[in-house]
Amino acid sequence: MNLLLKSILLLLCFPAFPAFASEGSSPHNLTASFAGITALLLFVAAYSLVIMEEKIHLRKSKPVLVAAGLIWILVGVTLKGMGEPDAAHYAIRSNLQEYAELFLFLLVAMTYINTMEERNVFQALRSWLVSRGFSLRKVFWLTGLLAFFISPLADNLTTALLMGAVVMAVGGSNQRFVVMACINVVVAANAGGAFSPFGDITTLMVWQKGLVAFQEFFALFIPSLVNWVIPAFIMNFMISKEQPAALEEKARMKFGARRIIVLFLLTIITAVSFHNFLNLPPAAGMMLGLGYLGIFSYYIKLREHTALMSDPAMHVDAITEFENDTDQGFNLFRKISRAEWDTLLFFYGVIMCVGGLGQFGYLAMASQFMYQDLGAFNANVLVGVLSAIVDNIPVMFAVLSMEPDMSHGHWLLVTLTAGVGGSMLSIGSAAGVALMGTARGVYTFGRHLVFTPIIALGYAASIAVHMVLNAKYFH
Repeated sequence: MNLLLKSILLLLCFPAFPAFASEGSSPHNLTASFAGITALLLFVAAYSLVIMEEKIHLRKSKPVLVAAGLIWILVGVTLKGMGEPDAAHYAIRSNLQEYAELFLFLLVAMTYINTMEERNVFQALRSWLVSRGFSLRKVFWLTGLLAFFISPLADNLTTALLMGAVVMAVGGSNQRFVVMACINVVVAANAGGAFSPFGDITTLMVWQKGLVAFQEFFALFIPSLVNWVIPAFIMNFMISKEQPAALEEKARMKFGARRIIVLFLLTIITAVSFHNFLNLPPAAGMMLGLGYLGIFSYYIKLREHTALMSDPAMHVDAITEFENDTDQGFNLFRKISRAEWDTLLFFYGVIMCVGGLGQFGYLAMASQFMYQDLGAFNANVLVGVLSAIVDNIPVMFAVLSMEPDMSHGHWLLVTLTAGVGGSMLSIGSAAGVALMGTARGVYTFGRHLVFTPIIALGYAASIAVHMVLNAKYFH
């Protein structure tokens, strides 16, 4: 197979390799078989629908769930026909275990974010920013700086939506400012998430896999900062110093908001401790943290119910309605139900799809091309470029599945590139896609593309800084 054909096939298959596809059974070289080709076509068709989600309004989880089931039917039938009736069983159980850990971890994190949102934590921050009367240039830097430091604990999507709301509230009809500030928020949110295990799904996967220790992620802080600061510095000169009038917006945090923030930090500490000191899955520590929130939520509910009962202006019928209506007052399970279920099910579909494809041998072929023919450095830089075109989650699944023999420095490099590479295109990250939706018609793919060379300069500079500052990890 010539190099061009390998490249085309790699681009089609790359999003389809799971993090742990080959565990449980050894993959076979069945890439040219009817079942293998059919499985690949099923995934390509499903992922094409995912890419077109914004146009056809079909939730991204639905096509990959269907494709996952069909692909594993093909795997089961094929392996049974080869005299290995139990191979598919063990392979899919391995994938399910890894997905379960990721699912539980994300479910707790999403629940905390939803809870803080309900307690007006993010609204209070937004209110403070828009009421200060900062100049446009100050708002540009403040929203970028906050995005960079909030995303390591929250996530790039939540952070982008929060800072994007500030940008649009302050910028108003100044479309040039809104576009550049939105780009700045996307780059900062993605860069901030790259140096923390909690900042992005890809860094979380690398940490849970045990390839990079928790404290080692902070070696990427300076490269990540460079990735954001360089394009921000260049765009800074294109933004006026105009000072729009302060907006009258007031939002106060509800009872218990600050203590929930503390509990979230304590939950993160618990998850890290489970992983570092007890050699237990971080997801188990996160579930203990959900218990913290559950106990405190009971206290909040009692406190709010007592306040309601003591209010003489509150009619008896309203009190009865409060007691019977689960949508009134603080309800932890309502926060859990509002998790991003489409995203969580999408992860399941992708992992299962690519787990099946891994059994047909596509992973071994891609590994040979990426890390043997191209070399580790070129392959890891390419990962960031592919992350902007496809999505960094399946791309990182692929790399983790390959388990290439490379230095610790290269594992940090691929963590960096997968995290920040998506900033080069507006569709390359959840942050960019989210802001295209909220700033519809203003922040667009085409307007982001104009600044891609500047963002790419930051991408290249972050790689160079990593290679110099973290040279000790490449031995």
